[in-house]
Amino acid sequence: MSTSKIALVTGGSRGLGRNMALSLARKGIDVILTYHRQQADADAVVAEIVALGQQAVALQLDAANVASFPAFYGQVAAALKSTYGTGQFDFLVNNAGTGLHAAFADTTEAQFDEVLNIHLKGPFFLTQQALPLLADGGRIINISSGLARFALPGSSAYAAMKGAMEVLTRYQAKELGARGIAVNTVAPGAIETDFGGGAVRDNAPLNAFVASQTALGRTGQPDDIGGVVAFLCTEEGRWVNAQRLEASGGMFI
Repeated sequence: MSTSKIALVTGGSRGLGRNMALSLARKGIDVILTYHRQQADADAVVAEIVALGQQAVALQLDAANVASFPAFYGQVAAALKSTYGTGQFDFLVNNAGTGLHAAFADTTEAQFDEVLNIHLKGPFFLTQQALPLLADGGRIINISSGLARFALPGSSAYAAMKGAMEVLTRYQAKELGARGIAVNTVAPGAIETDFGGGAVRDNAPLNAFVASQTALGRTGQPDDIGGVVAFLCTEEGRWVNAQRLEASGGMFI
């Protein structure tokens, strides 16, 4: 039986989610991570976590498909029992997501519904259905974006969903506080990953523009974010609640 705390990280097979999962493992936290299609990537992250001395399991999840959540949590419960010898996990990190870059005037209903399902409806009900398995005194971390604070053309639908998640975070903190569960939002700035087609990483003019608009003079790296999420799952982070923590290096200040 594991004595470590356990975190469930959605979208943990690559990008920021991978970094979050590894950062949690370095804090002595076991991890259940989800992937959508990239099972090989997820298995590689599991191997990295095991190499760090923690236990890990990868489960498939379509974070936009609410109808699949009961079966998913059946798998989570089975993994908790078989791998960790427990019936509960401690931390939920709602990280899974995709990008959308489309002008407000051109955004289609299908595009809107896709980001709604992935970034708002999915996390809403994934968290709701997690509650029976989430330990009292646990933590929930929702992932937002700097784009919910500053406006860059082409992100209206995506940013609107992230803004809604920031409001939801405060309501969750209020309503789950009786169980000792703290709920916070982490809002990354522009990060060099394959998110959104890897634009920040691969588009040199965009990279330079972001760096020029960031107080610390560079674009973000995944290592700039994972540790912030991990901190919120430590004892030192216990009194942080209902907050939005932007990790953007001071972008557009």
